[in-house]
Amino acid sequence: MIKKLTANILLLLITVISYGQKAEVIENYIKTYRTIAIEEMQRTGVPAAIKLAQGIHETMAGQSELVLKSNNHFGIKCKEGYNGPYVLHDDDRPKERFMMYEDAMQSYKDHSDFLKNRSRYASLFQLDPTDFRGWAMGLKRAGYATNPKYPQLLIGLIEKYNLQEYTMIGLGQTQMPDEIKEHLAVQKQTIEPEIVPEPAPIYPTGEFKINNTRVIFVKKGTALPEIASQFNMTKNRLFDFNDFPFTSDIAPKDMLVFLQPKRTMGENIFHEVKPGENIYDIAQSEGIRLESLLKYNNLSKFTLPAIGSKLSLQETNNFNITGFN
Repeated sequence: MIKKLTANILLLLITVISYGQKAEVIENYIKTYRTIAIEEMQRTGVPAAIKLAQGIHETMAGQSELVLKSNNHFGIKCKEGYNGPYVLHDDDRPKERFMMYEDAMQSYKDHSDFLKNRSRYASLFQLDPTDFRGWAMGLKRAGYATNPKYPQLLIGLIEKYNLQEYTMIGLGQTQMPDEIKEHLAVQKQTIEPEIVPEPAPIYPTGEFKINNTRVIFVKKGTALPEIASQFNMTKNRLFDFNDFPFTSDIAPKDMLVFLQPKRTMGENIFHEVKPGENIYDIAQSEGIRLESLLKYNNLSKFTLPAIGSKLSLQETNNFNITGFN
């Protein structure tokens, strides 16, 4: 009886130790890659919580054979005809070709682009980035994984390890811890060149046109209801024309104010993102409806586009990146 009790206690102790070690490994993975996940969310709109949960699951928290020999954190296979670096790994079939990366950053970026540039995942980018359940279910529906429990696995990881915190940080809705700020600052100093802001555009006084749409330029502090009254429309109508991302009656900065509905297509084909621009700024400067700009580029309104990237202002076909399945 005593021997049996001792054996049971020993088994329980081993289980507790094993569980604790697993949790520690996962926490270490999160600390290592959370900054990259936040940056990628701001670049492409893939929620940081989802990205971290996928990385934890796909790599066994950085311990899988595949990730250790290839830096492939998301199990992405090579597309037929791909001639870049790869590794052979047994998956659904023996010795399948998987993408090989120089480092984790490259893997995280390619995973973001993999989701962003495929039409079957486009509906995910219309979801609120805080809707991690919708994202988890949507990934399964779009064919990302064959495991019927895949959504529950991601949701469980997000809830258990509070991964939603990193999505909220990416959105600016939660204060960023100092250690993450320091990590981001170091990366920007070592990776990114110094950004010199471009001079603000000079707009005419009074009414003019952008993309054949009537518009005026107002200064910070301008009372917007007075603008609406001046042009014989309601405040709500003025706000609707402009997709204003705020509810205040006072202009929060120097800004364009459209006096009629913006067009669904831009006059130009592309817009190259400049330092300091967000999605709303781009829609205003090009005189295009915000919902159209988001649709053409499979973006969320929360996405912070990368400087120098080109956003479509007109309907274009989705394109594929060689190397992905």
